[in-house]
Amino acid sequence: MSLRSLSRSLLRPMSMSTPTTTRLAAVHSHLQHTNTPLTTPHQTRPKTTTTMSSPTTMKAIEITQTGGPEVLSYKTDHPVPQPVEGQVLVQNSISGINYIDTYFRTGLYPSPKPEILGREGVGAIVSLGPGADSYGFKVGDRVAWLGTGGYAEYTAVPAAKAVKVPEGISDEDVMAGFLSGLTVLTLVKETYPVQKGETVLVHAAAGGAGSLMVQVLKSIGANVIGTAGGEVKCALAQSLGADTVIDYRAEDWVSKVKEVTGGKGVDVVYDSVGKDTWEGALEVIKRKGTIVWFGNASGPVPPLPIQKLSPKNLKVARPQLFGYIETREEYEFYTNELFALLKSGQLKVKVHNVYPLEQAAQAHIDLEGRKTTGKPLLKP
Repeated sequence: MSLRSLSRSLLRPMSMSTPTTTRLAAVHSHLQHTNTPLTTPHQTRPKTTTTMSSPTTMKAIEITQTGGPEVLSYKTDHPVPQPVEGQVLVQNSISGINYIDTYFRTGLYPSPKPEILGREGVGAIVSLGPGADSYGFKVGDRVAWLGTGGYAEYTAVPAAKAVKVPEGISDEDVMAGFLSGLTVLTLVKETYPVQKGETVLVHAAAGGAGSLMVQVLKSIGANVIGTAGGEVKCALAQSLGADTVIDYRAEDWVSKVKEVTGGKGVDVVYDSVGKDTWEGALEVIKRKGTIVWFGNASGPVPPLPIQKLSPKNLKVARPQLFGYIETREEYEFYTNELFALLKSGQLKVKVHNVYPLEQAAQAHIDLEGRKTTGKPLLKP
């Protein structure tokens, strides 16, 4: 699939044989799971488990309490999980590191402890729980998955949120583009369907999601203004096609956006930064524009007095990824789109670094210190 084809598909509504699920907004995070049970393609499922040989203990990063990167504890004897009904056990080759992991570590998003962080991974299926083969999986299949417990050698994940990876895409490229790429595609297709010729502001344009968003927006024909911190990150955003790049460390980005747009403002703001940028978004958005908040890199957006939206007739959204891929049909629609772009090379990904599992704490330090350019990955 070419990027031109992508731009046409992004401007078309999805055609699905079943009704799509209710769209969720104003929730904790675009990456956090819903409480809706995962759907399965068949009502009758076999009660057998298919397994290949695997150890009883594994290496993993565990946290027992909230705190800084120092609470990430490296274990070499953590029990290997066993897949229950509807799950597959995956031996991870690469796991993704995402900013949401820091929210669960610090307690910004509550979660039960002890906990193994990590919301995505890629690897080989070594065991199928009852009913998992109804998705067409078998032992040995290479899959990418969304779930929990990725900072480990093995993860039991819902079969409904695992998908076979086509040949021709490396594990590193899959993880550099998987969760971030699905997020980007849903944001520009459903949260605010961007049209050719519109002007879009993308914060953190050199980050894992931002660098992919710039490319997708340019394929649609949008005019992209990106912000980033420092010369290296700004150069990356520019190389990916951003029409204007603003170094927020050296420039007043609000004044610069107003200058670039001739005072009119932008049609839509995609903001994964949050606390440090939310007020500026209200200044640079045009009349009848839309602000999409989908992350909290600098902290959460504070409670917003709704009357602030009325002077410009603004719309705001706070989407989460899982609200857009709740059904298997939705999930496959977006993963197929993403894999086609990655396999063809039309969508370029950038890996910041592949950290050994025992260096997970350093990865968090680098991520929170805004020292990463592209996607940090973890090697279990």
